Amino acid sequence: MSADASYPPGPDGVPVVGNTFALSHDIFEFYERLREEYGPIASYRVFGTDACMVAHPDAVRRVLLDDHDAFVKGDVLTRNLEDAMGEGLFVTEGEQWRQQRTRVQPSFYRERLNTYVPEMRTTASETVEEWRDGAVVEANEAMTATTMKVLGRTLFGVDVTDEPVVADASAAILARFDTSRFWSFLPDTVPTPTNRRYRRELDRLREFVDELAARRRAQSPAERGDDLLSTLVGFVEASDLSREEFRDNMITFLFAGHETTALGLTYALLCLARNPDEQTRLREEVDSVCEGAVEADHLPELERTGRAIDEALRLYPPVYMFFREAARDVELGGYEIPAGTTLVLPQWVVHRDAAWWDDPATFRPERFAGDADRPEYAHFPFGGGPRHCIGMRFARMEMKTVLATILRDYRFELVSAAEPELVASSNLKPGEPIELRIHERG
Repeated sequence: MSADASYPPGPDGVPVVGNTFALSHDIFEFYERLREEYGPIASYRVFGTDACMVAHPDAVRRVLLDDHDAFVKGDVLTRNLEDAMGEGLFVTEGEQWRQQRTRVQPSFYRERLNTYVPEMRTTASETVEEWRDGAVVEANEAMTATTMKVLGRTLFGVDVTDEPVVADASAAILARFDTSRFWSFLPDTVPTPTNRRYRRELDRLREFVDELAARRRAQSPAERGDDLLSTLVGFVEASDLSREEFRDNMITFLFAGHETTALGLTYALLCLARNPDEQTRLREEVDSVCEGAVEADHLPELERTGRAIDEALRLYPPVYMFFREAARDVELGGYEIPAGTTLVLPQWVVHRDAAWWDDPATFRPERFAGDADRPEYAHFPFGGGPRHCIGMRFARMEMKTVLATILRDYRFELVSAAEPELVASSNLKPGEPIELRIHERG
């Protein structure tokens, strides 16, 4: 610590609950006001927990990359997710995390992911084949069903949309972490109706995961294939992975593997519906590059499509903030951060900061063309450093494939609110339907 380092400034809270009321009233406004009134590094308190917002790209880089060993996932995250994913890749630390990451990583190598593209395209085609000219489609509902099918078929070899338990558990998890509800900040041991539902659906999801594993173990090696489920089952059989680690990793991938991608696609469709000229340019690119069905070799050439996705993820990051905890006393941005402090890294705030983005509320995909004069971590929808999202490539390939498949057959216009209400749950969810009127290409 330098001699002149001080604790970050921040608002006074009320006894016991600290700043919880202001945070639960409007989490986006709360963090934006923190930045405006106290700067990009500011402190606050939630139910006795010392917290610090870190909203400067250079400080974000230090936390996620440069000094990542000084920060852990922390008590806030592990306490809330311990039941659902406590032994999984998203929550574990140290050697346990490194071993799991090493074992799972081959399932997400580019060569392996390329083999998933035909299934991604087929699933997207099945979605648009159900649409009719002039119909109104609810974007998030359609994209959630699509990405759930893709996930099940590619990584687990089953169509999980046939299993209501997965959707029910996802809904219960989202309700549990809806930050607009004051009781979401209470421990899940408090028997609120939301917490009781969360535990009940989580138990059902565990039973479903165990059944998937049992079915796969009953197959011969030749029948199993080499998808993620078979890989994890094989590690359990070799005693390289405990049953708890297997179950929690399955839940992690089932939940995180479709929800964030569905939201990314939903917001990309929203942005393109509001910007018909950009939609036309993307359609022309798809026609030029793909010449029919989308193939894995086409994806790198869909550069404009990739930029549109990046810009949608900037404006509406499905994961709108990351948590870390200082494992030791550190100095960050000239401030003293004591060990045990919870750090919140809000993509929502950084992605919309006028210091890094001209006219930040406007959809402008060309921002991502060529080199930009802004810090690397001014845009971090998938995190960063060694713990960046392992499914990043999978998600980006899926979003490009699905979006290109839709653009090949349809144009669409927005018939619902231009700026939908948003709900800060475990992910950034639309609080109202995003409705598109679709038109077949003549």
